Amino acid sequence: MTGRALGSEPWCGAWRVPFLLRAPLTGRSAASTGEDLGRASHDREGVGSRRDVGNQHHPGPGARRVGRPGSAGRPVSAGSTTREAEAAAPALCRGRGGNPAAQPTCTALCQRAPGLAGALQEEEKMSQKQMKEAFVSNHNGTSVLEITQGLCLPALCILCRGLLIVLSQHLCFSSHTWRSRFFIDFVFLIVPLVTTLTILSSFVLLEHLAVIIFGAGLFYQIYCRRTCFARMPVQKILEKFLKTSVESEHIPAISCFRVINSAFTAVAILAVDFPLFPRRYAKTELYGTGAMDFGVGGFVFGAAMVCPEIRRKCMEGSRFYYLTKSLFSVWPLVFLGIGRLVIIKSIGYQEHLTEYGVHWNFFFTLVVVKLITSLLLIFFPLNKSWIVAVSITVLYQLALDFTPLKRLILYGTDGSGTRIGLLNANREGIFSTLGYVAIHMAGVQTGSYVLKKRSHIKDWIKVAYCILLTAVSLFISLYVVQVNVEVVSRRMANLAFCIWIVASSLILLSNLLLGDIILSFAKFLIQGAVVPCSWKLIQSPATSKKHSESVVSEAERKEPSLCLITAMNRNQLIFFLLSNVTTGLINLLVDTLHTSTLWALFVLNLYMFTNCLIIYMLHLQDKTVKFW
Repeated sequence: MTGRALGSEPWCGAWRVPFLLRAPLTGRSAASTGEDLGRASHDREGVGSRRDVGNQHHPGPGARRVGRPGSAGRPVSAGSTTREAEAAAPALCRGRGGNPAAQPTCTALCQRAPGLAGALQEEEKMSQKQMKEAFVSNHNGTSVLEITQGLCLPALCILCRGLLIVLSQHLCFSSHTWRSRFFIDFVFLIVPLVTTLTILSSFVLLEHLAVIIFGAGLFYQIYCRRTCFARMPVQKILEKFLKTSVESEHIPAISCFRVINSAFTAVAILAVDFPLFPRRYAKTELYGTGAMDFGVGGFVFGAAMVCPEIRRKCMEGSRFYYLTKSLFSVWPLVFLGIGRLVIIKSIGYQEHLTEYGVHWNFFFTLVVVKLITSLLLIFFPLNKSWIVAVSITVLYQLALDFTPLKRLILYGTDGSGTRIGLLNANREGIFSTLGYVAIHMAGVQTGSYVLKKRSHIKDWIKVAYCILLTAVSLFISLYVVQVNVEVVSRRMANLAFCIWIVASSLILLSNLLLGDIILSFAKFLIQGAVVPCSWKLIQSPATSKKHSESVVSEAERKEPSLCLITAMNRNQLIFFLLSNVTTGLINLLVDTLHTSTLWALFVLNLYMFTNCLIIYMLHLQDKTVKFW
């Protein structure tokens, strides 16, 4: 299959912003390795290709050309490498016209053809690996505003999903089968994420407008067809709604936050390998904000909001007992980290070296973050976690600015990008852990505030307003820090990165809370409305018994939750592992660099459909898979 070089794609460089503080790439990068390979191929076969990654050159997904007599310049696919090699020797023999003097040489060459084919196959395999590594490297990200806009879209989609369920139940169109619920959840939660990260990435504002108009239409129909307070003016209805209380064992906004982040991560880790995925959304090399950069920090923040310390599950007994229990709880992550390392190295899977290092991966980061934060929370109260977070990230930034630490992270101990020694090999993953510890402590502070017991809707409106105001303040701080200190760097997890992750997480959380409040008002207007993964309404004593009976139905208290959000939140680790395994299998079986737009969309949606269906089936069977 032939294809254009990456540098010739119209989307490849349209959104690039040059680094203000560019440092040379450390070590032997994928791009430089690809150039060496290209030069070697050129010397042997007369092949030359233009490679371009950012401001560097990288191998594009163009066709290989084997220069041999009779077919010079003819593009061949990777699968035809063996046939080309086997045909090369006989062709040379025939080209000599049966010269007896040349016959021994021809015979030897023919005998060596299988070995030559194997060498070419190995070269092709290495070339594909280097091309894929270069394809996801050396990117500068996009604007903070574009990522923030993208984060708001899933919250709007979840709100529209709830409004549609309420209206369909009132119109008696709703089917309570698991198939229909799964289809609705998949269409409103997963499909928008896939399209936003691919074909509609340049039309995010139009997506917002379309979803808002659709949601407004649903809400208008619900209000016009309300079965409660039908003859009451809007002001009176709002007064009664503000006096309504909510009953829930958990906060739906936190569950939705964690599920959105998991679904986004699952889509992105596979989509980034396809040309359909905008390069500005990929992980940044040194400085900048990419959509995939938020996924890692958002995962840490979401896990912190529901950590055992907040839920008071592990705080009983002595401090030594609590620390021992924390140490025991991380062994599955250690096992997963080692397993991922062994598998990646054994099969020669492509890696982004400057992301975490040679041996480090995200599971090891989670282990260290869990151990450090468990130790900190023994000595510091939960409501002072924000002080710990600020102290860690400020001290870490000072160390980056006034000590050789930044140079060590970027260039190693010898200043030339060495990877010799455990510290040099994994310096990005080891030192960036400090930033993730600060993000985790900020998440603990947020979770301890949001999970406080509150009774009335008006109290939750104040919570959403407070979180939104904090997020806006952090975005202002982010601007000041980027102008005067240092821009966002995921590789170092610096001060600007921590502020950006926390601010973006709070924006998403506040949007989800506001969506829950609007959905609760819609349920308040329709008698017996039941929406999975949403607040259950109870009436305050000040309201009449007649209206109390119209707000909460017995079905809402007894109906099982047929909900993809609940299923993914229940088995989040299994979903993450399943997504990683299927991503690896697809990369091994599919030539992702040369796929068409339609085929890439089909693969992405089928991949997400399969993973979500497996998790949904586990939920229907009431299975929670845990390793501890």
